[in-house]
Amino acid sequence: MQPPLGNERPPPPGRPVSAFVPGAAVPPPPFAAGGPFARPPQSGATAPAFGAAPPAAMGGFRGPPPSQGGPFGAGPPPQGPFTTSAPPSQGPFASAPPSQGLFASAPPSQGPFATAPPSQSPFTSPPPSQVPFAAGPPPTGPFAATPAPFRPPPSSLAQPQSPTGGALPPPPTYARPTQGYYTGAPPANPQFPMSRPAFQQPVQTMPPPPMGPAATFGNQAAYAGPPVGGTLQSLVEDFQSLALSSAPGSLDPGVDVKGLPRPLDGDEEPVKLMEAYPLNCHPRYFRLTTHVIPASQSLVSRWHLPLGAVVHPLAESPDGEEVPVINFGSAGVIRCRRCRTYINPYATFADSGRKWRCNLCTLLNDVPGEYFCALDASGRRYDIDQRPELSKGTVEFVAPTEYMVRPPMPPSYFFLIDVSVSAVRSGLLQVVAKTIKSCLDELPGFPRTQIGFLTFDSTLHFHNFKSSLSQPQMMVVADLDDVFLPLPDDLLVNLVDSRHVVESFLDSLPNMFHDNVNVESALGPALKAAFMVMSQIGGKLLVFQSTLPSLGIGRLRLRGDDVRAYGTDKEHTLRVPEDPFYKQMAAEFTKNQIAVDIFSFSEKYSDIASLGSLAKYTGGQVYHYPSFQAPTHGDKLKLELNRDLTRETAWESVMRIRCGKGVRFTTYHGHFMLRSTDLLALPAVDSDKAFAMQLSLEETLMTTQTVYFQVALLYTSSSGERRIRVHTAAAPVVTDLSEMYCQADTGAIVSLLGRIAVENSLSDKLDSVRQQLQLKLVRSLKEYRNLYVVQHRIGGRLIFPESLRFLPLYILAICKSLALRGGYADVSLDERCAAGFSMMILPVNRLLNFIYPSLYRVDEVLTMEPNKIDASLKRLPLTFQCLDTGGLYLLDDGFTFLVWLGRMLPPELVNNILGLSLANFPDLSKIQLRESDNELSRNFMKILRTLREKDPSYHQLCRVVRQGEQPREGYLLLSNLVEDQMAGTSSYVDWILQIHRQTQS
Repeated sequence: MQPPLGNERPPPPGRPVSAFVPGAAVPPPPFAAGGPFARPPQSGATAPAFGAAPPAAMGGFRGPPPSQGGPFGAGPPPQGPFTTSAPPSQGPFASAPPSQGLFASAPPSQGPFATAPPSQSPFTSPPPSQVPFAAGPPPTGPFAATPAPFRPPPSSLAQPQSPTGGALPPPPTYARPTQGYYTGAPPANPQFPMSRPAFQQPVQTMPPPPMGPAATFGNQAAYAGPPVGGTLQSLVEDFQSLALSSAPGSLDPGVDVKGLPRPLDGDEEPVKLMEAYPLNCHPRYFRLTTHVIPASQSLVSRWHLPLGAVVHPLAESPDGEEVPVINFGSAGVIRCRRCRTYINPYATFADSGRKWRCNLCTLLNDVPGEYFCALDASGRRYDIDQRPELSKGTVEFVAPTEYMVRPPMPPSYFFLIDVSVSAVRSGLLQVVAKTIKSCLDELPGFPRTQIGFLTFDSTLHFHNFKSSLSQPQMMVVADLDDVFLPLPDDLLVNLVDSRHVVESFLDSLPNMFHDNVNVESALGPALKAAFMVMSQIGGKLLVFQSTLPSLGIGRLRLRGDDVRAYGTDKEHTLRVPEDPFYKQMAAEFTKNQIAVDIFSFSEKYSDIASLGSLAKYTGGQVYHYPSFQAPTHGDKLKLELNRDLTRETAWESVMRIRCGKGVRFTTYHGHFMLRSTDLLALPAVDSDKAFAMQLSLEETLMTTQTVYFQVALLYTSSSGERRIRVHTAAAPVVTDLSEMYCQADTGAIVSLLGRIAVENSLSDKLDSVRQQLQLKLVRSLKEYRNLYVVQHRIGGRLIFPESLRFLPLYILAICKSLALRGGYADVSLDERCAAGFSMMILPVNRLLNFIYPSLYRVDEVLTMEPNKIDASLKRLPLTFQCLDTGGLYLLDDGFTFLVWLGRMLPPELVNNILGLSLANFPDLSKIQLRESDNELSRNFMKILRTLREKDPSYHQLCRVVRQGEQPREGYLLLSNLVEDQMAGTSSYVDWILQIHRQTQS
């Protein structure tokens, strides 16, 4: 007898299977009779006992169809991968009584191969209005009814074994689309869970990471292997598809626009990973672009998307949990003596607890006597529940003195303030002085905090804050070529000792330069002076610049935007520093533990590309306020400066990421200075900054089945304590490409792709950068399509994994972002560069909201009770079709609020919210929203406050625009509707059709 083909499995011994029992539910054949895949009956063969099933009842069949000369002769294909039945007249078990048939007595709703209700099968044919992506498939042809997903038999059958042994564990479940939007997973069928292969216990001297619930925490026992892919994976993997039926020359795109996948719920953190690896750090701290590691270089080459991670070392703890702080005391920090990995939950103990094995390099280390604890019968330490470093993926160690190059320095803030005529007239000095004074009590590090000021225009103004003075003394240095300090001390002073002098200076600062008409700016010499003041202590330098540097070293010319350079090989030179002085100064600042934050306010071109390099290489940040005016932008500057000064900051930091055997991080993206091949120097880092890095395989073939990662941030806290923040994570090694796609993390991929694209724009044309992004997407989806297109014969559909359903839209959004969209006429050069610097440091959730902003309709919820408003706000797709002329809409990208007033919006509603009549106030660009004494205004301002509280890292400046108000509506609103066609860019529908054509070519 010929061996079974495809998914066939012989029946268990001693368990006859009835192919057909009169009166019982008839399982449908995999392909309807008469369909394109039906076989004509052989001559002399008995006619099949199955009639043509209705399309929606077609069973799933994942493998290739058996040949006609199968083990039971001609007839319909076998019913499911584990059935070997034949027609009654020929089947060896045809005469078995009904009670002995495995599926004979099962009612239709219970048989594992019975017709599933449409809501439980992503591949049945619901009515056209319910198809997730488009109108239903064509009524004839191979897709008259898409097969239902394969479901294995009940537990009474022998479970299929993985290639390495062991039953197949159930996989994690993923959200399924219903009616165009992804609102949740389908109803679970606990009787017949889907299965995935699993590796057996790795053959190595250390166990793989523990699996299962947190109750089984313990790092010494033998655990089942991680749920990873195997030979059966490609047969049971579900995929998503988008029906595309556009005819050549037709105006109808053939795509259901409402059914396109949209990330209206924001970032999806891979929380299911925590269920599989409960000892991992939270994904908020460390996220891989795919939460499995490819086993070979060939898999990496077929992946096409970036392989790497996003690290957010000081992210706010999920659910308000405090990070445990461990002080080892005299024992010292427990580390591997070879690879320097810190003790963590994946380390194992041996020799009755006297030795511990490093999970990264497998070296056996001695356990210090002070840290010794006996092991129980399963190899667990008795004190494991009292040791957070052995049960939690994120901990903080108190570092002993050997981790200090010098004693911890006090937090230091030095302010470099432009006092030229533009800063005076815009109201900048008043806002800055008032804000700094209001923050003095909240500056970290009390009572050790140091503070100092230097003002400049065409000369440098030093200020003496000696505590014995009643008023500060100002000393002017006019020699810009040979900068010197007029005082050896008292330029950077202790805030507690000199508080009254500092407050006196801040009160008098706006009036001190009130009559200044100097238009020059000597920023370069001022930076050198600030460096001389701060070099002994380090700290944070805040630069307030409102005029293009024009005097002394580091002066910049008004090169501005050059339309002739766009589209040529010289285009990228506009986005890189013109003068190497600023990068050289950044290197000196970093060497002396000084971080630089840039606040730019120029009305004209201020060369953010050059000034931003100071922040880029010192772990700092760039704030850009184009055409700053205190009445309009004052609140934004006040709250963002307050956040910058008062947030908890890690000083004198270095960060390193260690990897297990076979992998290493090769390139890093963010704001830092790379001190060695893998050591990131960060003079200051905080909870608003994230970093991304790319991963590569060091070996052609991986020899381990689990790879471990450990992020270590060594820093000085504001209280003067040296600490080490450690995040540890594990990921399984897989040999199946489909598993890499299944475990992909869209947020991490987009975050890494965005950073790579911004960096590429510094050496290439914008158009080339956008084409590279599109090429990565096409190659990735084409590779994924090739996994299924042969066995499923799918045509006219864009195939993509469930985990990456939002990736096409996000890549389109990156191409339309401020940093990368259009050319000369679309975005000013300074705004483009400032957006690029912001994208390099944003955490995943904020980056996604920046490139795909949140759009809400608010006029319908303003009359609700205040406690119900938040739950009633729903995000809308970013397309003009969602805007009603009688509606009030709010767009939030994390940096700006845009209030859009529909043309038909009732005037009384507008008057209540704005506090004025539009007829009497034609210039909406100068409107400042304030809470008025009416319910609508109070509810509207409450919505703004709620959205701001969700992300306090930036303060959204509120702008108001009316429908039809050009050009403001165009560059404020329409340019953010990324799903619409604009200025030569594709709409979402056109983009999908374009990607589909290229994946088929």
